[in-house]
Amino acid sequence: MWKLYDDLIATVPGDAVVEDCLAGLSWFLVRSTGTGVTMRPHEVSGPVPGAGSLRGRKVRDLALGIKSWNWYEAAMGLAAINSCLNSPETVRRNCGELLHEEQTEDVFHVMREQVRGKKVAVVGHFMGLERLRPICDLSILERRPEPGDVPDPACEYILGEQDYVFMTATTLINKTMPRLLELSRNAQVVVAGPSTPLHPLLLSYGVNVMGGLVVDNPPGVWRAVAEGGREALFTQGGRMVKVIAPAPVEV
Repeated sequence: MWKLYDDLIATVPGDAVVEDCLAGLSWFLVRSTGTGVTMRPHEVSGPVPGAGSLRGRKVRDLALGIKSWNWYEAAMGLAAINSCLNSPETVRRNCGELLHEEQTEDVFHVMREQVRGKKVAVVGHFMGLERLRPICDLSILERRPEPGDVPDPACEYILGEQDYVFMTATTLINKTMPRLLELSRNAQVVVAGPSTPLHPLLLSYGVNVMGGLVVDNPPGVWRAVAEGGREALFTQGGRMVKVIAPAPVEV
């Protein structure tokens, strides 16, 4: 179950150093060779482990925290990984022609026609999901269900029957992604959100589409998060891009 995590940690250059960290109200940031973002977990409270001593550590050392059962430590670990993977230049180098930068709308808008009439499950209550309900058979699985959602343990019963499964990359933080990918092996799988590590490695684990954030203006994003912003992340220098697996070759 840890192989996905170990493989992600291995993508981090051994000599990369943490230049700074920020724990905002909505997002965690780590700056090294780039600026990495993860959503702040809201299921927990308390201090970030090691706070006050994170700057100056090797990024790979901080990245090991992604395997922690402390969600804050795991989120900071994922932000460390993303600081090395999700800069615009690194994403272009690693993903090549699989990268689609021209589609700046969210992944649900981009894939609207693909999911029309299909069975669709979404793990995590993304913003704007209600627009999908009239066009597909939609199930929303959520740890903190809102009206119309189902509790996330229902994934064991629902995901194997879907045409499309969308999941938030924060499932890496709470350690559910490996099982979710296993349950979704018969579906087209989309991993989305600013926490997504944009690396082809995820495609080898059964992910078909990744929607993640690159930071074009690090000072603007840093200030927005430091001042408690949420959506400001996307207007002050963060930009969503897609990485799409190549279509299988028909024989």
